[in-house]
Amino acid sequence: MSRKVGQIIARGERRWLVRVYLGRDYEMRKRTYHNQTVYGSLRNAQAYLTRSLHERDLSRGVEGLQVTVDEFLDHWLKTAVKSKVRAKTHRDYEAMLRRYIRPAIGARILASLSPLEIQATYQVMIDRKLSARTVRYAHAVLRAAIRQAIRWQLLLNDPTQGVELPREQCREISVLTTEQARSFLRTASHSPQGCLFAVALTTGMRPSEYLALCWRDIDWDRGTISVVRTLHRNEGQWTFADTKRVRSRRVVKLQMWVLDLLRKLKGGVGEAEAACDSVFADLIFTTTRGEPINEEYLVKKHFKPLLREAGLPNIRLYDLRHTSATLALTVGVAPKVVSEQLGHASAAFTLDTYSHVLPHMQDEAAAKMEAALLNGLLL
Repeated sequence: MSRKVGQIIARGERRWLVRVYLGRDYEMRKRTYHNQTVYGSLRNAQAYLTRSLHERDLSRGVEGLQVTVDEFLDHWLKTAVKSKVRAKTHRDYEAMLRRYIRPAIGARILASLSPLEIQATYQVMIDRKLSARTVRYAHAVLRAAIRQAIRWQLLLNDPTQGVELPREQCREISVLTTEQARSFLRTASHSPQGCLFAVALTTGMRPSEYLALCWRDIDWDRGTISVVRTLHRNEGQWTFADTKRVRSRRVVKLQMWVLDLLRKLKGGVGEAEAACDSVFADLIFTTTRGEPINEEYLVKKHFKPLLREAGLPNIRLYDLRHTSATLALTVGVAPKVVSEQLGHASAAFTLDTYSHVLPHMQDEAAAKMEAALLNGLLL
């Protein structure tokens, strides 16, 4: 074949070197090629060459074939991701790619990326004993980037298709029992952040949600509180952001004793409120200096010591949300109501997440049905 079109060179039994001409390096004054070893029959090598040449004919060749995965990911994160997702999500994507994807395939030419290379990348993660959840998350981020590359006409095919992923194990949720929850609340009542933990355990809010609550969000007459924002710390700066999803914006009914705690806390707000920057002066939960509360500090300084003092299991702060949902379902609150309180996408998602509660709910339902039927028969 012509040098400027491409070549297929036999390198052994069922092994071929496919060369695609990329142009001249004007600094070195040398021709440059994209080289790829293809295994299998000559037909496989011809198919790969045809696909590469087709991309070049569609104006993706010289430019597209020279774009590395790293270069593309930089552009994707900056232009297609940053403006569409929350800052925390953007950081998570960036970190996931930096840790697991870029070291393995970052230097590869984007247009020549193959499913086999991606599969090998995931296998390295598995060999490092990373969880199936982490591997699947990395795959989801890479797949989103690759699909954008296809929409930008940098690729014809999706190399992430056909890749085998590890089966995700059902993660057991750690929650407090009813008695343990009582013990936690009793112990927390003596803590400076006792009101915060009462809100967390009784409403099922996410930490980023209750740390962003403001006094103006409370409807004192109706006894409700509105979840309309989240609070994050990015590069040393506190910022308010939108909730995780649209359905996460919700109105939550407060228990009366929690409302009383908030009234008491409101009455004690004084110098700390005035000392804080005006943007955050209306925050309900703050440090003693009137500043926003850092979640890591809250866990280390208050939450973990309370668990130890109460002799409770070493759960995560986020598990207070799971505890709230589990207790509500256990006492018979309708899944739809629990779903709305948590800000879930659907009641089905809520039931899937807290399926460990279902056997107890079924026992109670069966007992109620039995009582109703037997009473009817006796009549």
